[in-house]
Amino acid sequence: MSPLPKRILIANRGEIAVRIARTAREMGIDPVGVFASGDSGAFHRRAMSQSLDLGPGPAYLDSGRILEAARAAGADAIHPGYGFLSENAAFARAVTAAGLLWIGPSPDSIEKMGGKLAARARMREAGVPVVPGSDGSPGEADSGAELARRAAQMGFPVLVKASSGGGGKGMVRVDRIEDLAEALSETRRVAEAAFGGGRVYFEKLFERPRHVEVQVFGDSLGHIVHLFERDCSVQRRHQKVVEETPSPALDDRLREAMGRAAVEAARAVEYVGAGTVEFLLDERGSFHFLEMNTRLQVEHPITEETLGIELVRAQIEIAAGAALPRAWQDGSLSPRGHAIELRLYAEDPFEFLPRTGRILAWEEPSGPGIRVDAGVGTGSVVGVDYDPLLAKLVVSASSREAAIARARRAVSEWIVLGVETNGRLLAAVLDSAAFQSGKYATDLIASLDRPREGEPPDAAWIAAASALEAPEPASETGTGTSRGPEDPWQVRSGWRPGA
Repeated sequence: MSPLPKRILIANRGEIAVRIARTAREMGIDPVGVFASGDSGAFHRRAMSQSLDLGPGPAYLDSGRILEAARAAGADAIHPGYGFLSENAAFARAVTAAGLLWIGPSPDSIEKMGGKLAARARMREAGVPVVPGSDGSPGEADSGAELARRAAQMGFPVLVKASSGGGGKGMVRVDRIEDLAEALSETRRVAEAAFGGGRVYFEKLFERPRHVEVQVFGDSLGHIVHLFERDCSVQRRHQKVVEETPSPALDDRLREAMGRAAVEAARAVEYVGAGTVEFLLDERGSFHFLEMNTRLQVEHPITEETLGIELVRAQIEIAAGAALPRAWQDGSLSPRGHAIELRLYAEDPFEFLPRTGRILAWEEPSGPGIRVDAGVGTGSVVGVDYDPLLAKLVVSASSREAAIARARRAVSEWIVLGVETNGRLLAAVLDSAAFQSGKYATDLIASLDRPREGEPPDAAWIAAASALEAPEPASETGTGTSRGPEDPWQVRSGWRPGA
């Protein structure tokens, strides 16, 4: 193993940048941050020893500016977090060519799994079951007529997808062959604009699947293991909202089979570092490879909480050449209890439209088994330029039932004023009979009852808002008293006992 890096530049923002910086400090490594000029007040800067201005525009996506910042800061490693450049093979190559340590999988592995068409074909070769759909040949991918023929042969509905898409973008449901051409055209437009490539394909659309992913980890010595699963079936618009582990949909046999398939998927691309293999579990209990995310996942904390491990620390050590921990290799790790993650977004809770503003008050829940990974605080400005994820609430307990009860309590105590969030949606998910039973699917959110128009917020929000809006105590100048305005008996603002 080589020496650990002394200074890591974290090429990201928000809660993941804060989370990586904290681990780096614990390891004795200096965390350096970056920010776009229009993002100079970003919360993640507080966690860094220094932060460098990348300039205007979409700076977090500019690999040249980030490498310049790393050189200016004297960094010897770069951690990409997730999103932005984390799955960009060209960036990974540029980092290593610059003589810096890349904390992530090899550029070749990223490339092999980055395009969904190529990844599907590779998984078939490795014997991993794949979601039925177009086979990934270049001619087929570029031919609308051939895609239409295959879709008609397989049957509708299908999901048209961008080959290089992610995060729920570049996906269109198609229920009739007459609508396929328009869906292909629309998906190509989105793919070109968002991902720089217009190749598309389709998959069979399972009506009520479970979305279950498996955490994998490899080292440079050829060891590859899985670290169990996470159930990510609670989604809106193909984006995850609530995740839990262990998955209530799996028994021991299915868990073992999915773990084995995930390891084979990682082995097929000689994977090193943290990655996630995602599967769809159909209503018959059969699982199918969906994609591989060649990076750390947003929902990684629930794996950490149930296994008692630290994935970011392991990422840094593995990148420096360390072997996987012995307990990971010999299979002695096993989950303890249950963990749930809930994503707090700045958005309308039931229409999912983004919300903006300044956070006037930010009060996190606390107590045993509660962890909050936040990328904002009181005073933070939430705009529309970046992902609306504000923070993640992670709860753990001895059982699933106890974890749900703890999560319900924690969500009810979380106060955010100034920006609307999806807090009420998270509460509705936890309160739903479907989620509590464990027998839910990716349509859970769509099936929830929506609040009536004009329905007021709960009493805690009203009380907090009233406190913020109360007039400040008036000055008592000219009264002849030496007591300041903090004395309630000396103010004339309407304050009264018991108000």
